[in-house]
Amino acid sequence: MKLYTYFRSSAAYRVRIALQFKGIAYEAVPVDLRPGAHRRPEYLALNPQGLVPALEDGAAVLSQSLAIIEYLEETHPEPPLLPGAPLERARVRSLALAIACDLHPLNNLRVLNYLRAPLGHDEHAVNAWYRHWVAQVFHGLENEARRSSDGRHLFGGRVTLADVCLVPQLFNARRFECELAPYPTLTAIGAHLESLPAFARAAPAAQPDAP
Repeated sequence: MKLYTYFRSSAAYRVRIALQFKGIAYEAVPVDLRPGAHRRPEYLALNPQGLVPALEDGAAVLSQSLAIIEYLEETHPEPPLLPGAPLERARVRSLALAIACDLHPLNNLRVLNYLRAPLGHDEHAVNAWYRHWVAQVFHGLENEARRSSDGRHLFGGRVTLADVCLVPQLFNARRFECELAPYPTLTAIGAHLESLPAFARAAPAAQPDAP
């Protein structure tokens, strides 16, 4: 497998965690978003959406992080990232989607760059935008976690897809200096997860394209 990735992309970070957690060997192919490598013709020929990550598995290429992770879950079911019971699977997906659909798109690099230019917002305004949406989603997740977690995982007592989505978003929140004190359950969960080998190996600082 080849994973087209960028060290700070939270979507690529999710897939790296899933690959590491499941023990799947892969080759990391860095795609530098800063100069626009994801918009070059050779990359668009591979992934017409022009986004990272993309996963190449033989002749097949998949895009969109959650679709990739679901594919890995189906093709490499052990260890699982989704519970066995339908209701529990739905609850894990709900937590994951709150991050991947409600938060991540609003704080994606291309959205932040559009706020800067052509809309002309300064860094203070862009950072305020970022922090607002983090607070909106983290408030709900914190309340959910207090009911559904063991203090070390976002749902239940083992790593799930929800955790795979949470850790990259906590990384981003710290990077943008978001106030995390109101979310002690989330930060405690994040600290535990980041100590696990699979999460540590997937971290941005551990990637070949990290500065």
